[in-house]
Amino acid sequence: MVNIPRIKLGSQGLEVSAQGLGCMGMSAFYGPPKPEPDMINLIHHAVDAGVTLFDTSDVYGPETNEILLSKALKGGVRAKVELATKFGIKSENGNFGICGHPSYVRSACEASLKRLEIDCIDLYYQHRIDTSVPIEITMGELKKLVEEGKIKYIGLSEASASTIRRAHAVHPITAIQLEWSLWSRDVEEEIIPTCRELGIGIVAYSPLGRGFLSLGPKMAENWKEGDFRQALPRFQPENLEHNKTLYERRDRGKEGCTPSQLALAWVHHQGKDVVPIPGTTKIENLEQNIGALSVKLTSEDMAELESIASADAAKGGRYTDGFPTYLESDTPPLSSWNA
Repeated sequence: MVNIPRIKLGSQGLEVSAQGLGCMGMSAFYGPPKPEPDMINLIHHAVDAGVTLFDTSDVYGPETNEILLSKALKGGVRAKVELATKFGIKSENGNFGICGHPSYVRSACEASLKRLEIDCIDLYYQHRIDTSVPIEITMGELKKLVEEGKIKYIGLSEASASTIRRAHAVHPITAIQLEWSLWSRDVEEEIIPTCRELGIGIVAYSPLGRGFLSLGPKMAENWKEGDFRQALPRFQPENLEHNKTLYERRDRGKEGCTPSQLALAWVHHQGKDVVPIPGTTKIENLEQNIGALSVKLTSEDMAELESIASADAAKGGRYTDGFPTYLESDTPPLSSWNA
């Protein structure tokens, strides 16, 4: 097994494993929840392998993924890991809404602490930005939670460069979570440079393109009921046929590594301030993903991959219309807040 180095995530003092584990698919969105004993075993295997950053959210399940992690990280295991969770996407009767109101920030944090059975969250993200609440107001409440010892570090997910700057002015942001992979490169234009200018760490979710960069179009042949990828534009037949070419050209890549390892290695080679969090529900895939850390890419390898996977190479949006991303994350000015 590859030795996983630790890196500094952001400039506020947080240290994590250079590769984390995204836990969403264990409980939600990629078909039915997986058997709890198997997932606890997987999490323990990851800890034993040197993975320390575990990523969850209150909306995964909803709530059941946090409970799963609380069971897996009991006892001495908790002290070995950095636990990241999120708030901001409210789920009620299958309907989703976005909320960044201060009272909700506090209640969501306290609920997550209770489910996780911990006293302090290592890294607490705003999962999506509430565009009805000035970001300074949401950040003000998060700052209070830091001062009270309920969270250690603050993060944002799917935030625009301007929103990041405004938030960072209230309290230092430790990490920005964003989708970054060989078929999602739009963040390189403005958001990545902003993070680096401000000393903010970068956590790359879906670094394997929700499985596409591992398996290509055949991943769409056996969707399980409840797998939300079925609705995503990139996986629609008319777009999948185009995107298949991207996978096939990239898959001719480097000998001695799998398609997953090549895609992950590309993310790792973006810099020591980047931590990908590939998700999996299988130990063999976890071990394969960790193996990506030993794949060395030359500048020529990187240039070839990036020529195949240019910023606009993939056809179709990342999400369905109306689902918020950083493109719709600017908030009103602070002067407009009257609550």
